[in-house]
Amino acid sequence: MIGKSIIGFSRAASNGRTFNAVDPSTGHNLEPAFHFASSEEVNLAVRLAAEAFETYGRATGRQKGILLSKIAANIEDISDDLVVRASQETALPPARIKNEIARTCNQLRLFAELVEEGSWVDARIDCGDPTRTPLPKPDVRSMLRPLGPVVVFCASNFPLAFSVAGGDTASALATGNPVIVKAHHAHPGTAQLVGLALSRAVRECDLPEGVFSLIYGPGSDVGTQLVQHPSIKAGGFTGSRTGGSALMQAAANRPEPIPFYAEMSSVNPVFILASALRDQTEAIANGLAASVTLGAGQFCTNPGLVFIPDVGSEEFIARMSALMAAASPFTMLTSTICSAYREGTMALNANARVRLVSAGQSGIQDAAARASLFETDANSFLEDRSLCTEVFGPATLLIKYSSRAQLIACARSLEGQLTATIHGDEAELNHSNDLVGILEQKAGRVIFNGFPTGVEVGHAMVHGGPFPATSDGRSTSVGTRAGLRFTRPVCYQDFLDSALPDELKDGNPLGIWRLIDGDMTRASLTVAV
Repeated sequence: MIGKSIIGFSRAASNGRTFNAVDPSTGHNLEPAFHFASSEEVNLAVRLAAEAFETYGRATGRQKGILLSKIAANIEDISDDLVVRASQETALPPARIKNEIARTCNQLRLFAELVEEGSWVDARIDCGDPTRTPLPKPDVRSMLRPLGPVVVFCASNFPLAFSVAGGDTASALATGNPVIVKAHHAHPGTAQLVGLALSRAVRECDLPEGVFSLIYGPGSDVGTQLVQHPSIKAGGFTGSRTGGSALMQAAANRPEPIPFYAEMSSVNPVFILASALRDQTEAIANGLAASVTLGAGQFCTNPGLVFIPDVGSEEFIARMSALMAAASPFTMLTSTICSAYREGTMALNANARVRLVSAGQSGIQDAAARASLFETDANSFLEDRSLCTEVFGPATLLIKYSSRAQLIACARSLEGQLTATIHGDEAELNHSNDLVGILEQKAGRVIFNGFPTGVEVGHAMVHGGPFPATSDGRSTSVGTRAGLRFTRPVCYQDFLDSALPDELKDGNPLGIWRLIDGDMTRASLTVAV
């Protein structure tokens, strides 16, 4: 570990500006110091990526699949080192880091399978008809093509699964885009270990060095420079609403605006219906308390708002209060995140319309936080928009509603969310089409009788939602649809078969699924017609 940016297959030079990772459990600096990349080094990384795109943008699915699988294998080879370093930098327990390594590698292999099979390109063929009158019909074929170099910003709360080789990087590489990763300052050593494993995989697969680079530096400087560089064609970000919005604006204000996919803010409301409160009080309270405090509440899917019927809520609130009060102090990822959490809970505590129901045990470290449970009523929630503000950490706000009309009004008042959850029985769910319809418009994932923390990686998962949950609610950052963010459709009209991509040739040499004249088939064009 040398504390320098990885520019293609080279290491950046040292300059005068450095920073250290901090062990949040002790407040002590960790070695080595990491050097900020210079403006010239950032430009070099982008130039190498643009040059690599000329080759990598046309790599076969097999070539990309081998790369993704090799990255996963290289990460697994250093898993012991990763567990040690990531735990030091984040205070997350080793078991959590091991799970995140497994998730990262499984995600890489899922994309490898996707691109090796090949049907993801959405190949479409409308056969020509020169005899059609009054005008001949042209032969039109289309498929998804990569955009170009992509900049990816590491997340603070997922040092592996949403960082150097995480979902944004995996989906961008899978769809043919070189990637430049901006490391997060909270876990630079973890980033370097994974970055070296990824760079080694690129070299071992005999691909251009610009396919991957890892950059260190402040987001306000290096991050903005990357987003504004004319050769960067898209970006992926997981982090705060402030940081994501600033980068979104930078991407939109370019002479050539680019898509920037930012996951930013979500309070993940939970709606408990009367039947659930009556029949599942203890189970829901136990599951909810565990979800709120999981990972010190540092999940983008942490349930921050819980709507409960006013009538009959006493037992539920008492159970939740006891569970939250018993929670040990949590060491958060950074002292900055902990300070923001404390400010958020202090604001709720100072609000005359909110009652602090219970608080967990307190700690003495700078990054230590205590669990907090607050309560208010639906009228106060509807009148005070500050109560919708995300408090990133182990806290949640209970909102008592006294009528169905209040519940629906609260649902309508919400901003865009990553998730929304309903607890109830089958009969009550079937009579809640109004609530379900609202939540479909508010969230990317609607959950029944579960809890939002934990995002399954698969083909059907949607981890996104309307603004401000994400910058573009039509996309997902988890699952195989994530790759579509970094592609665009390209149409070929009346092309010679020999000049077409293999995915669109008459004979279908890749054997993929294609839409030919409206019918989905794997057959060659001659057979299909």
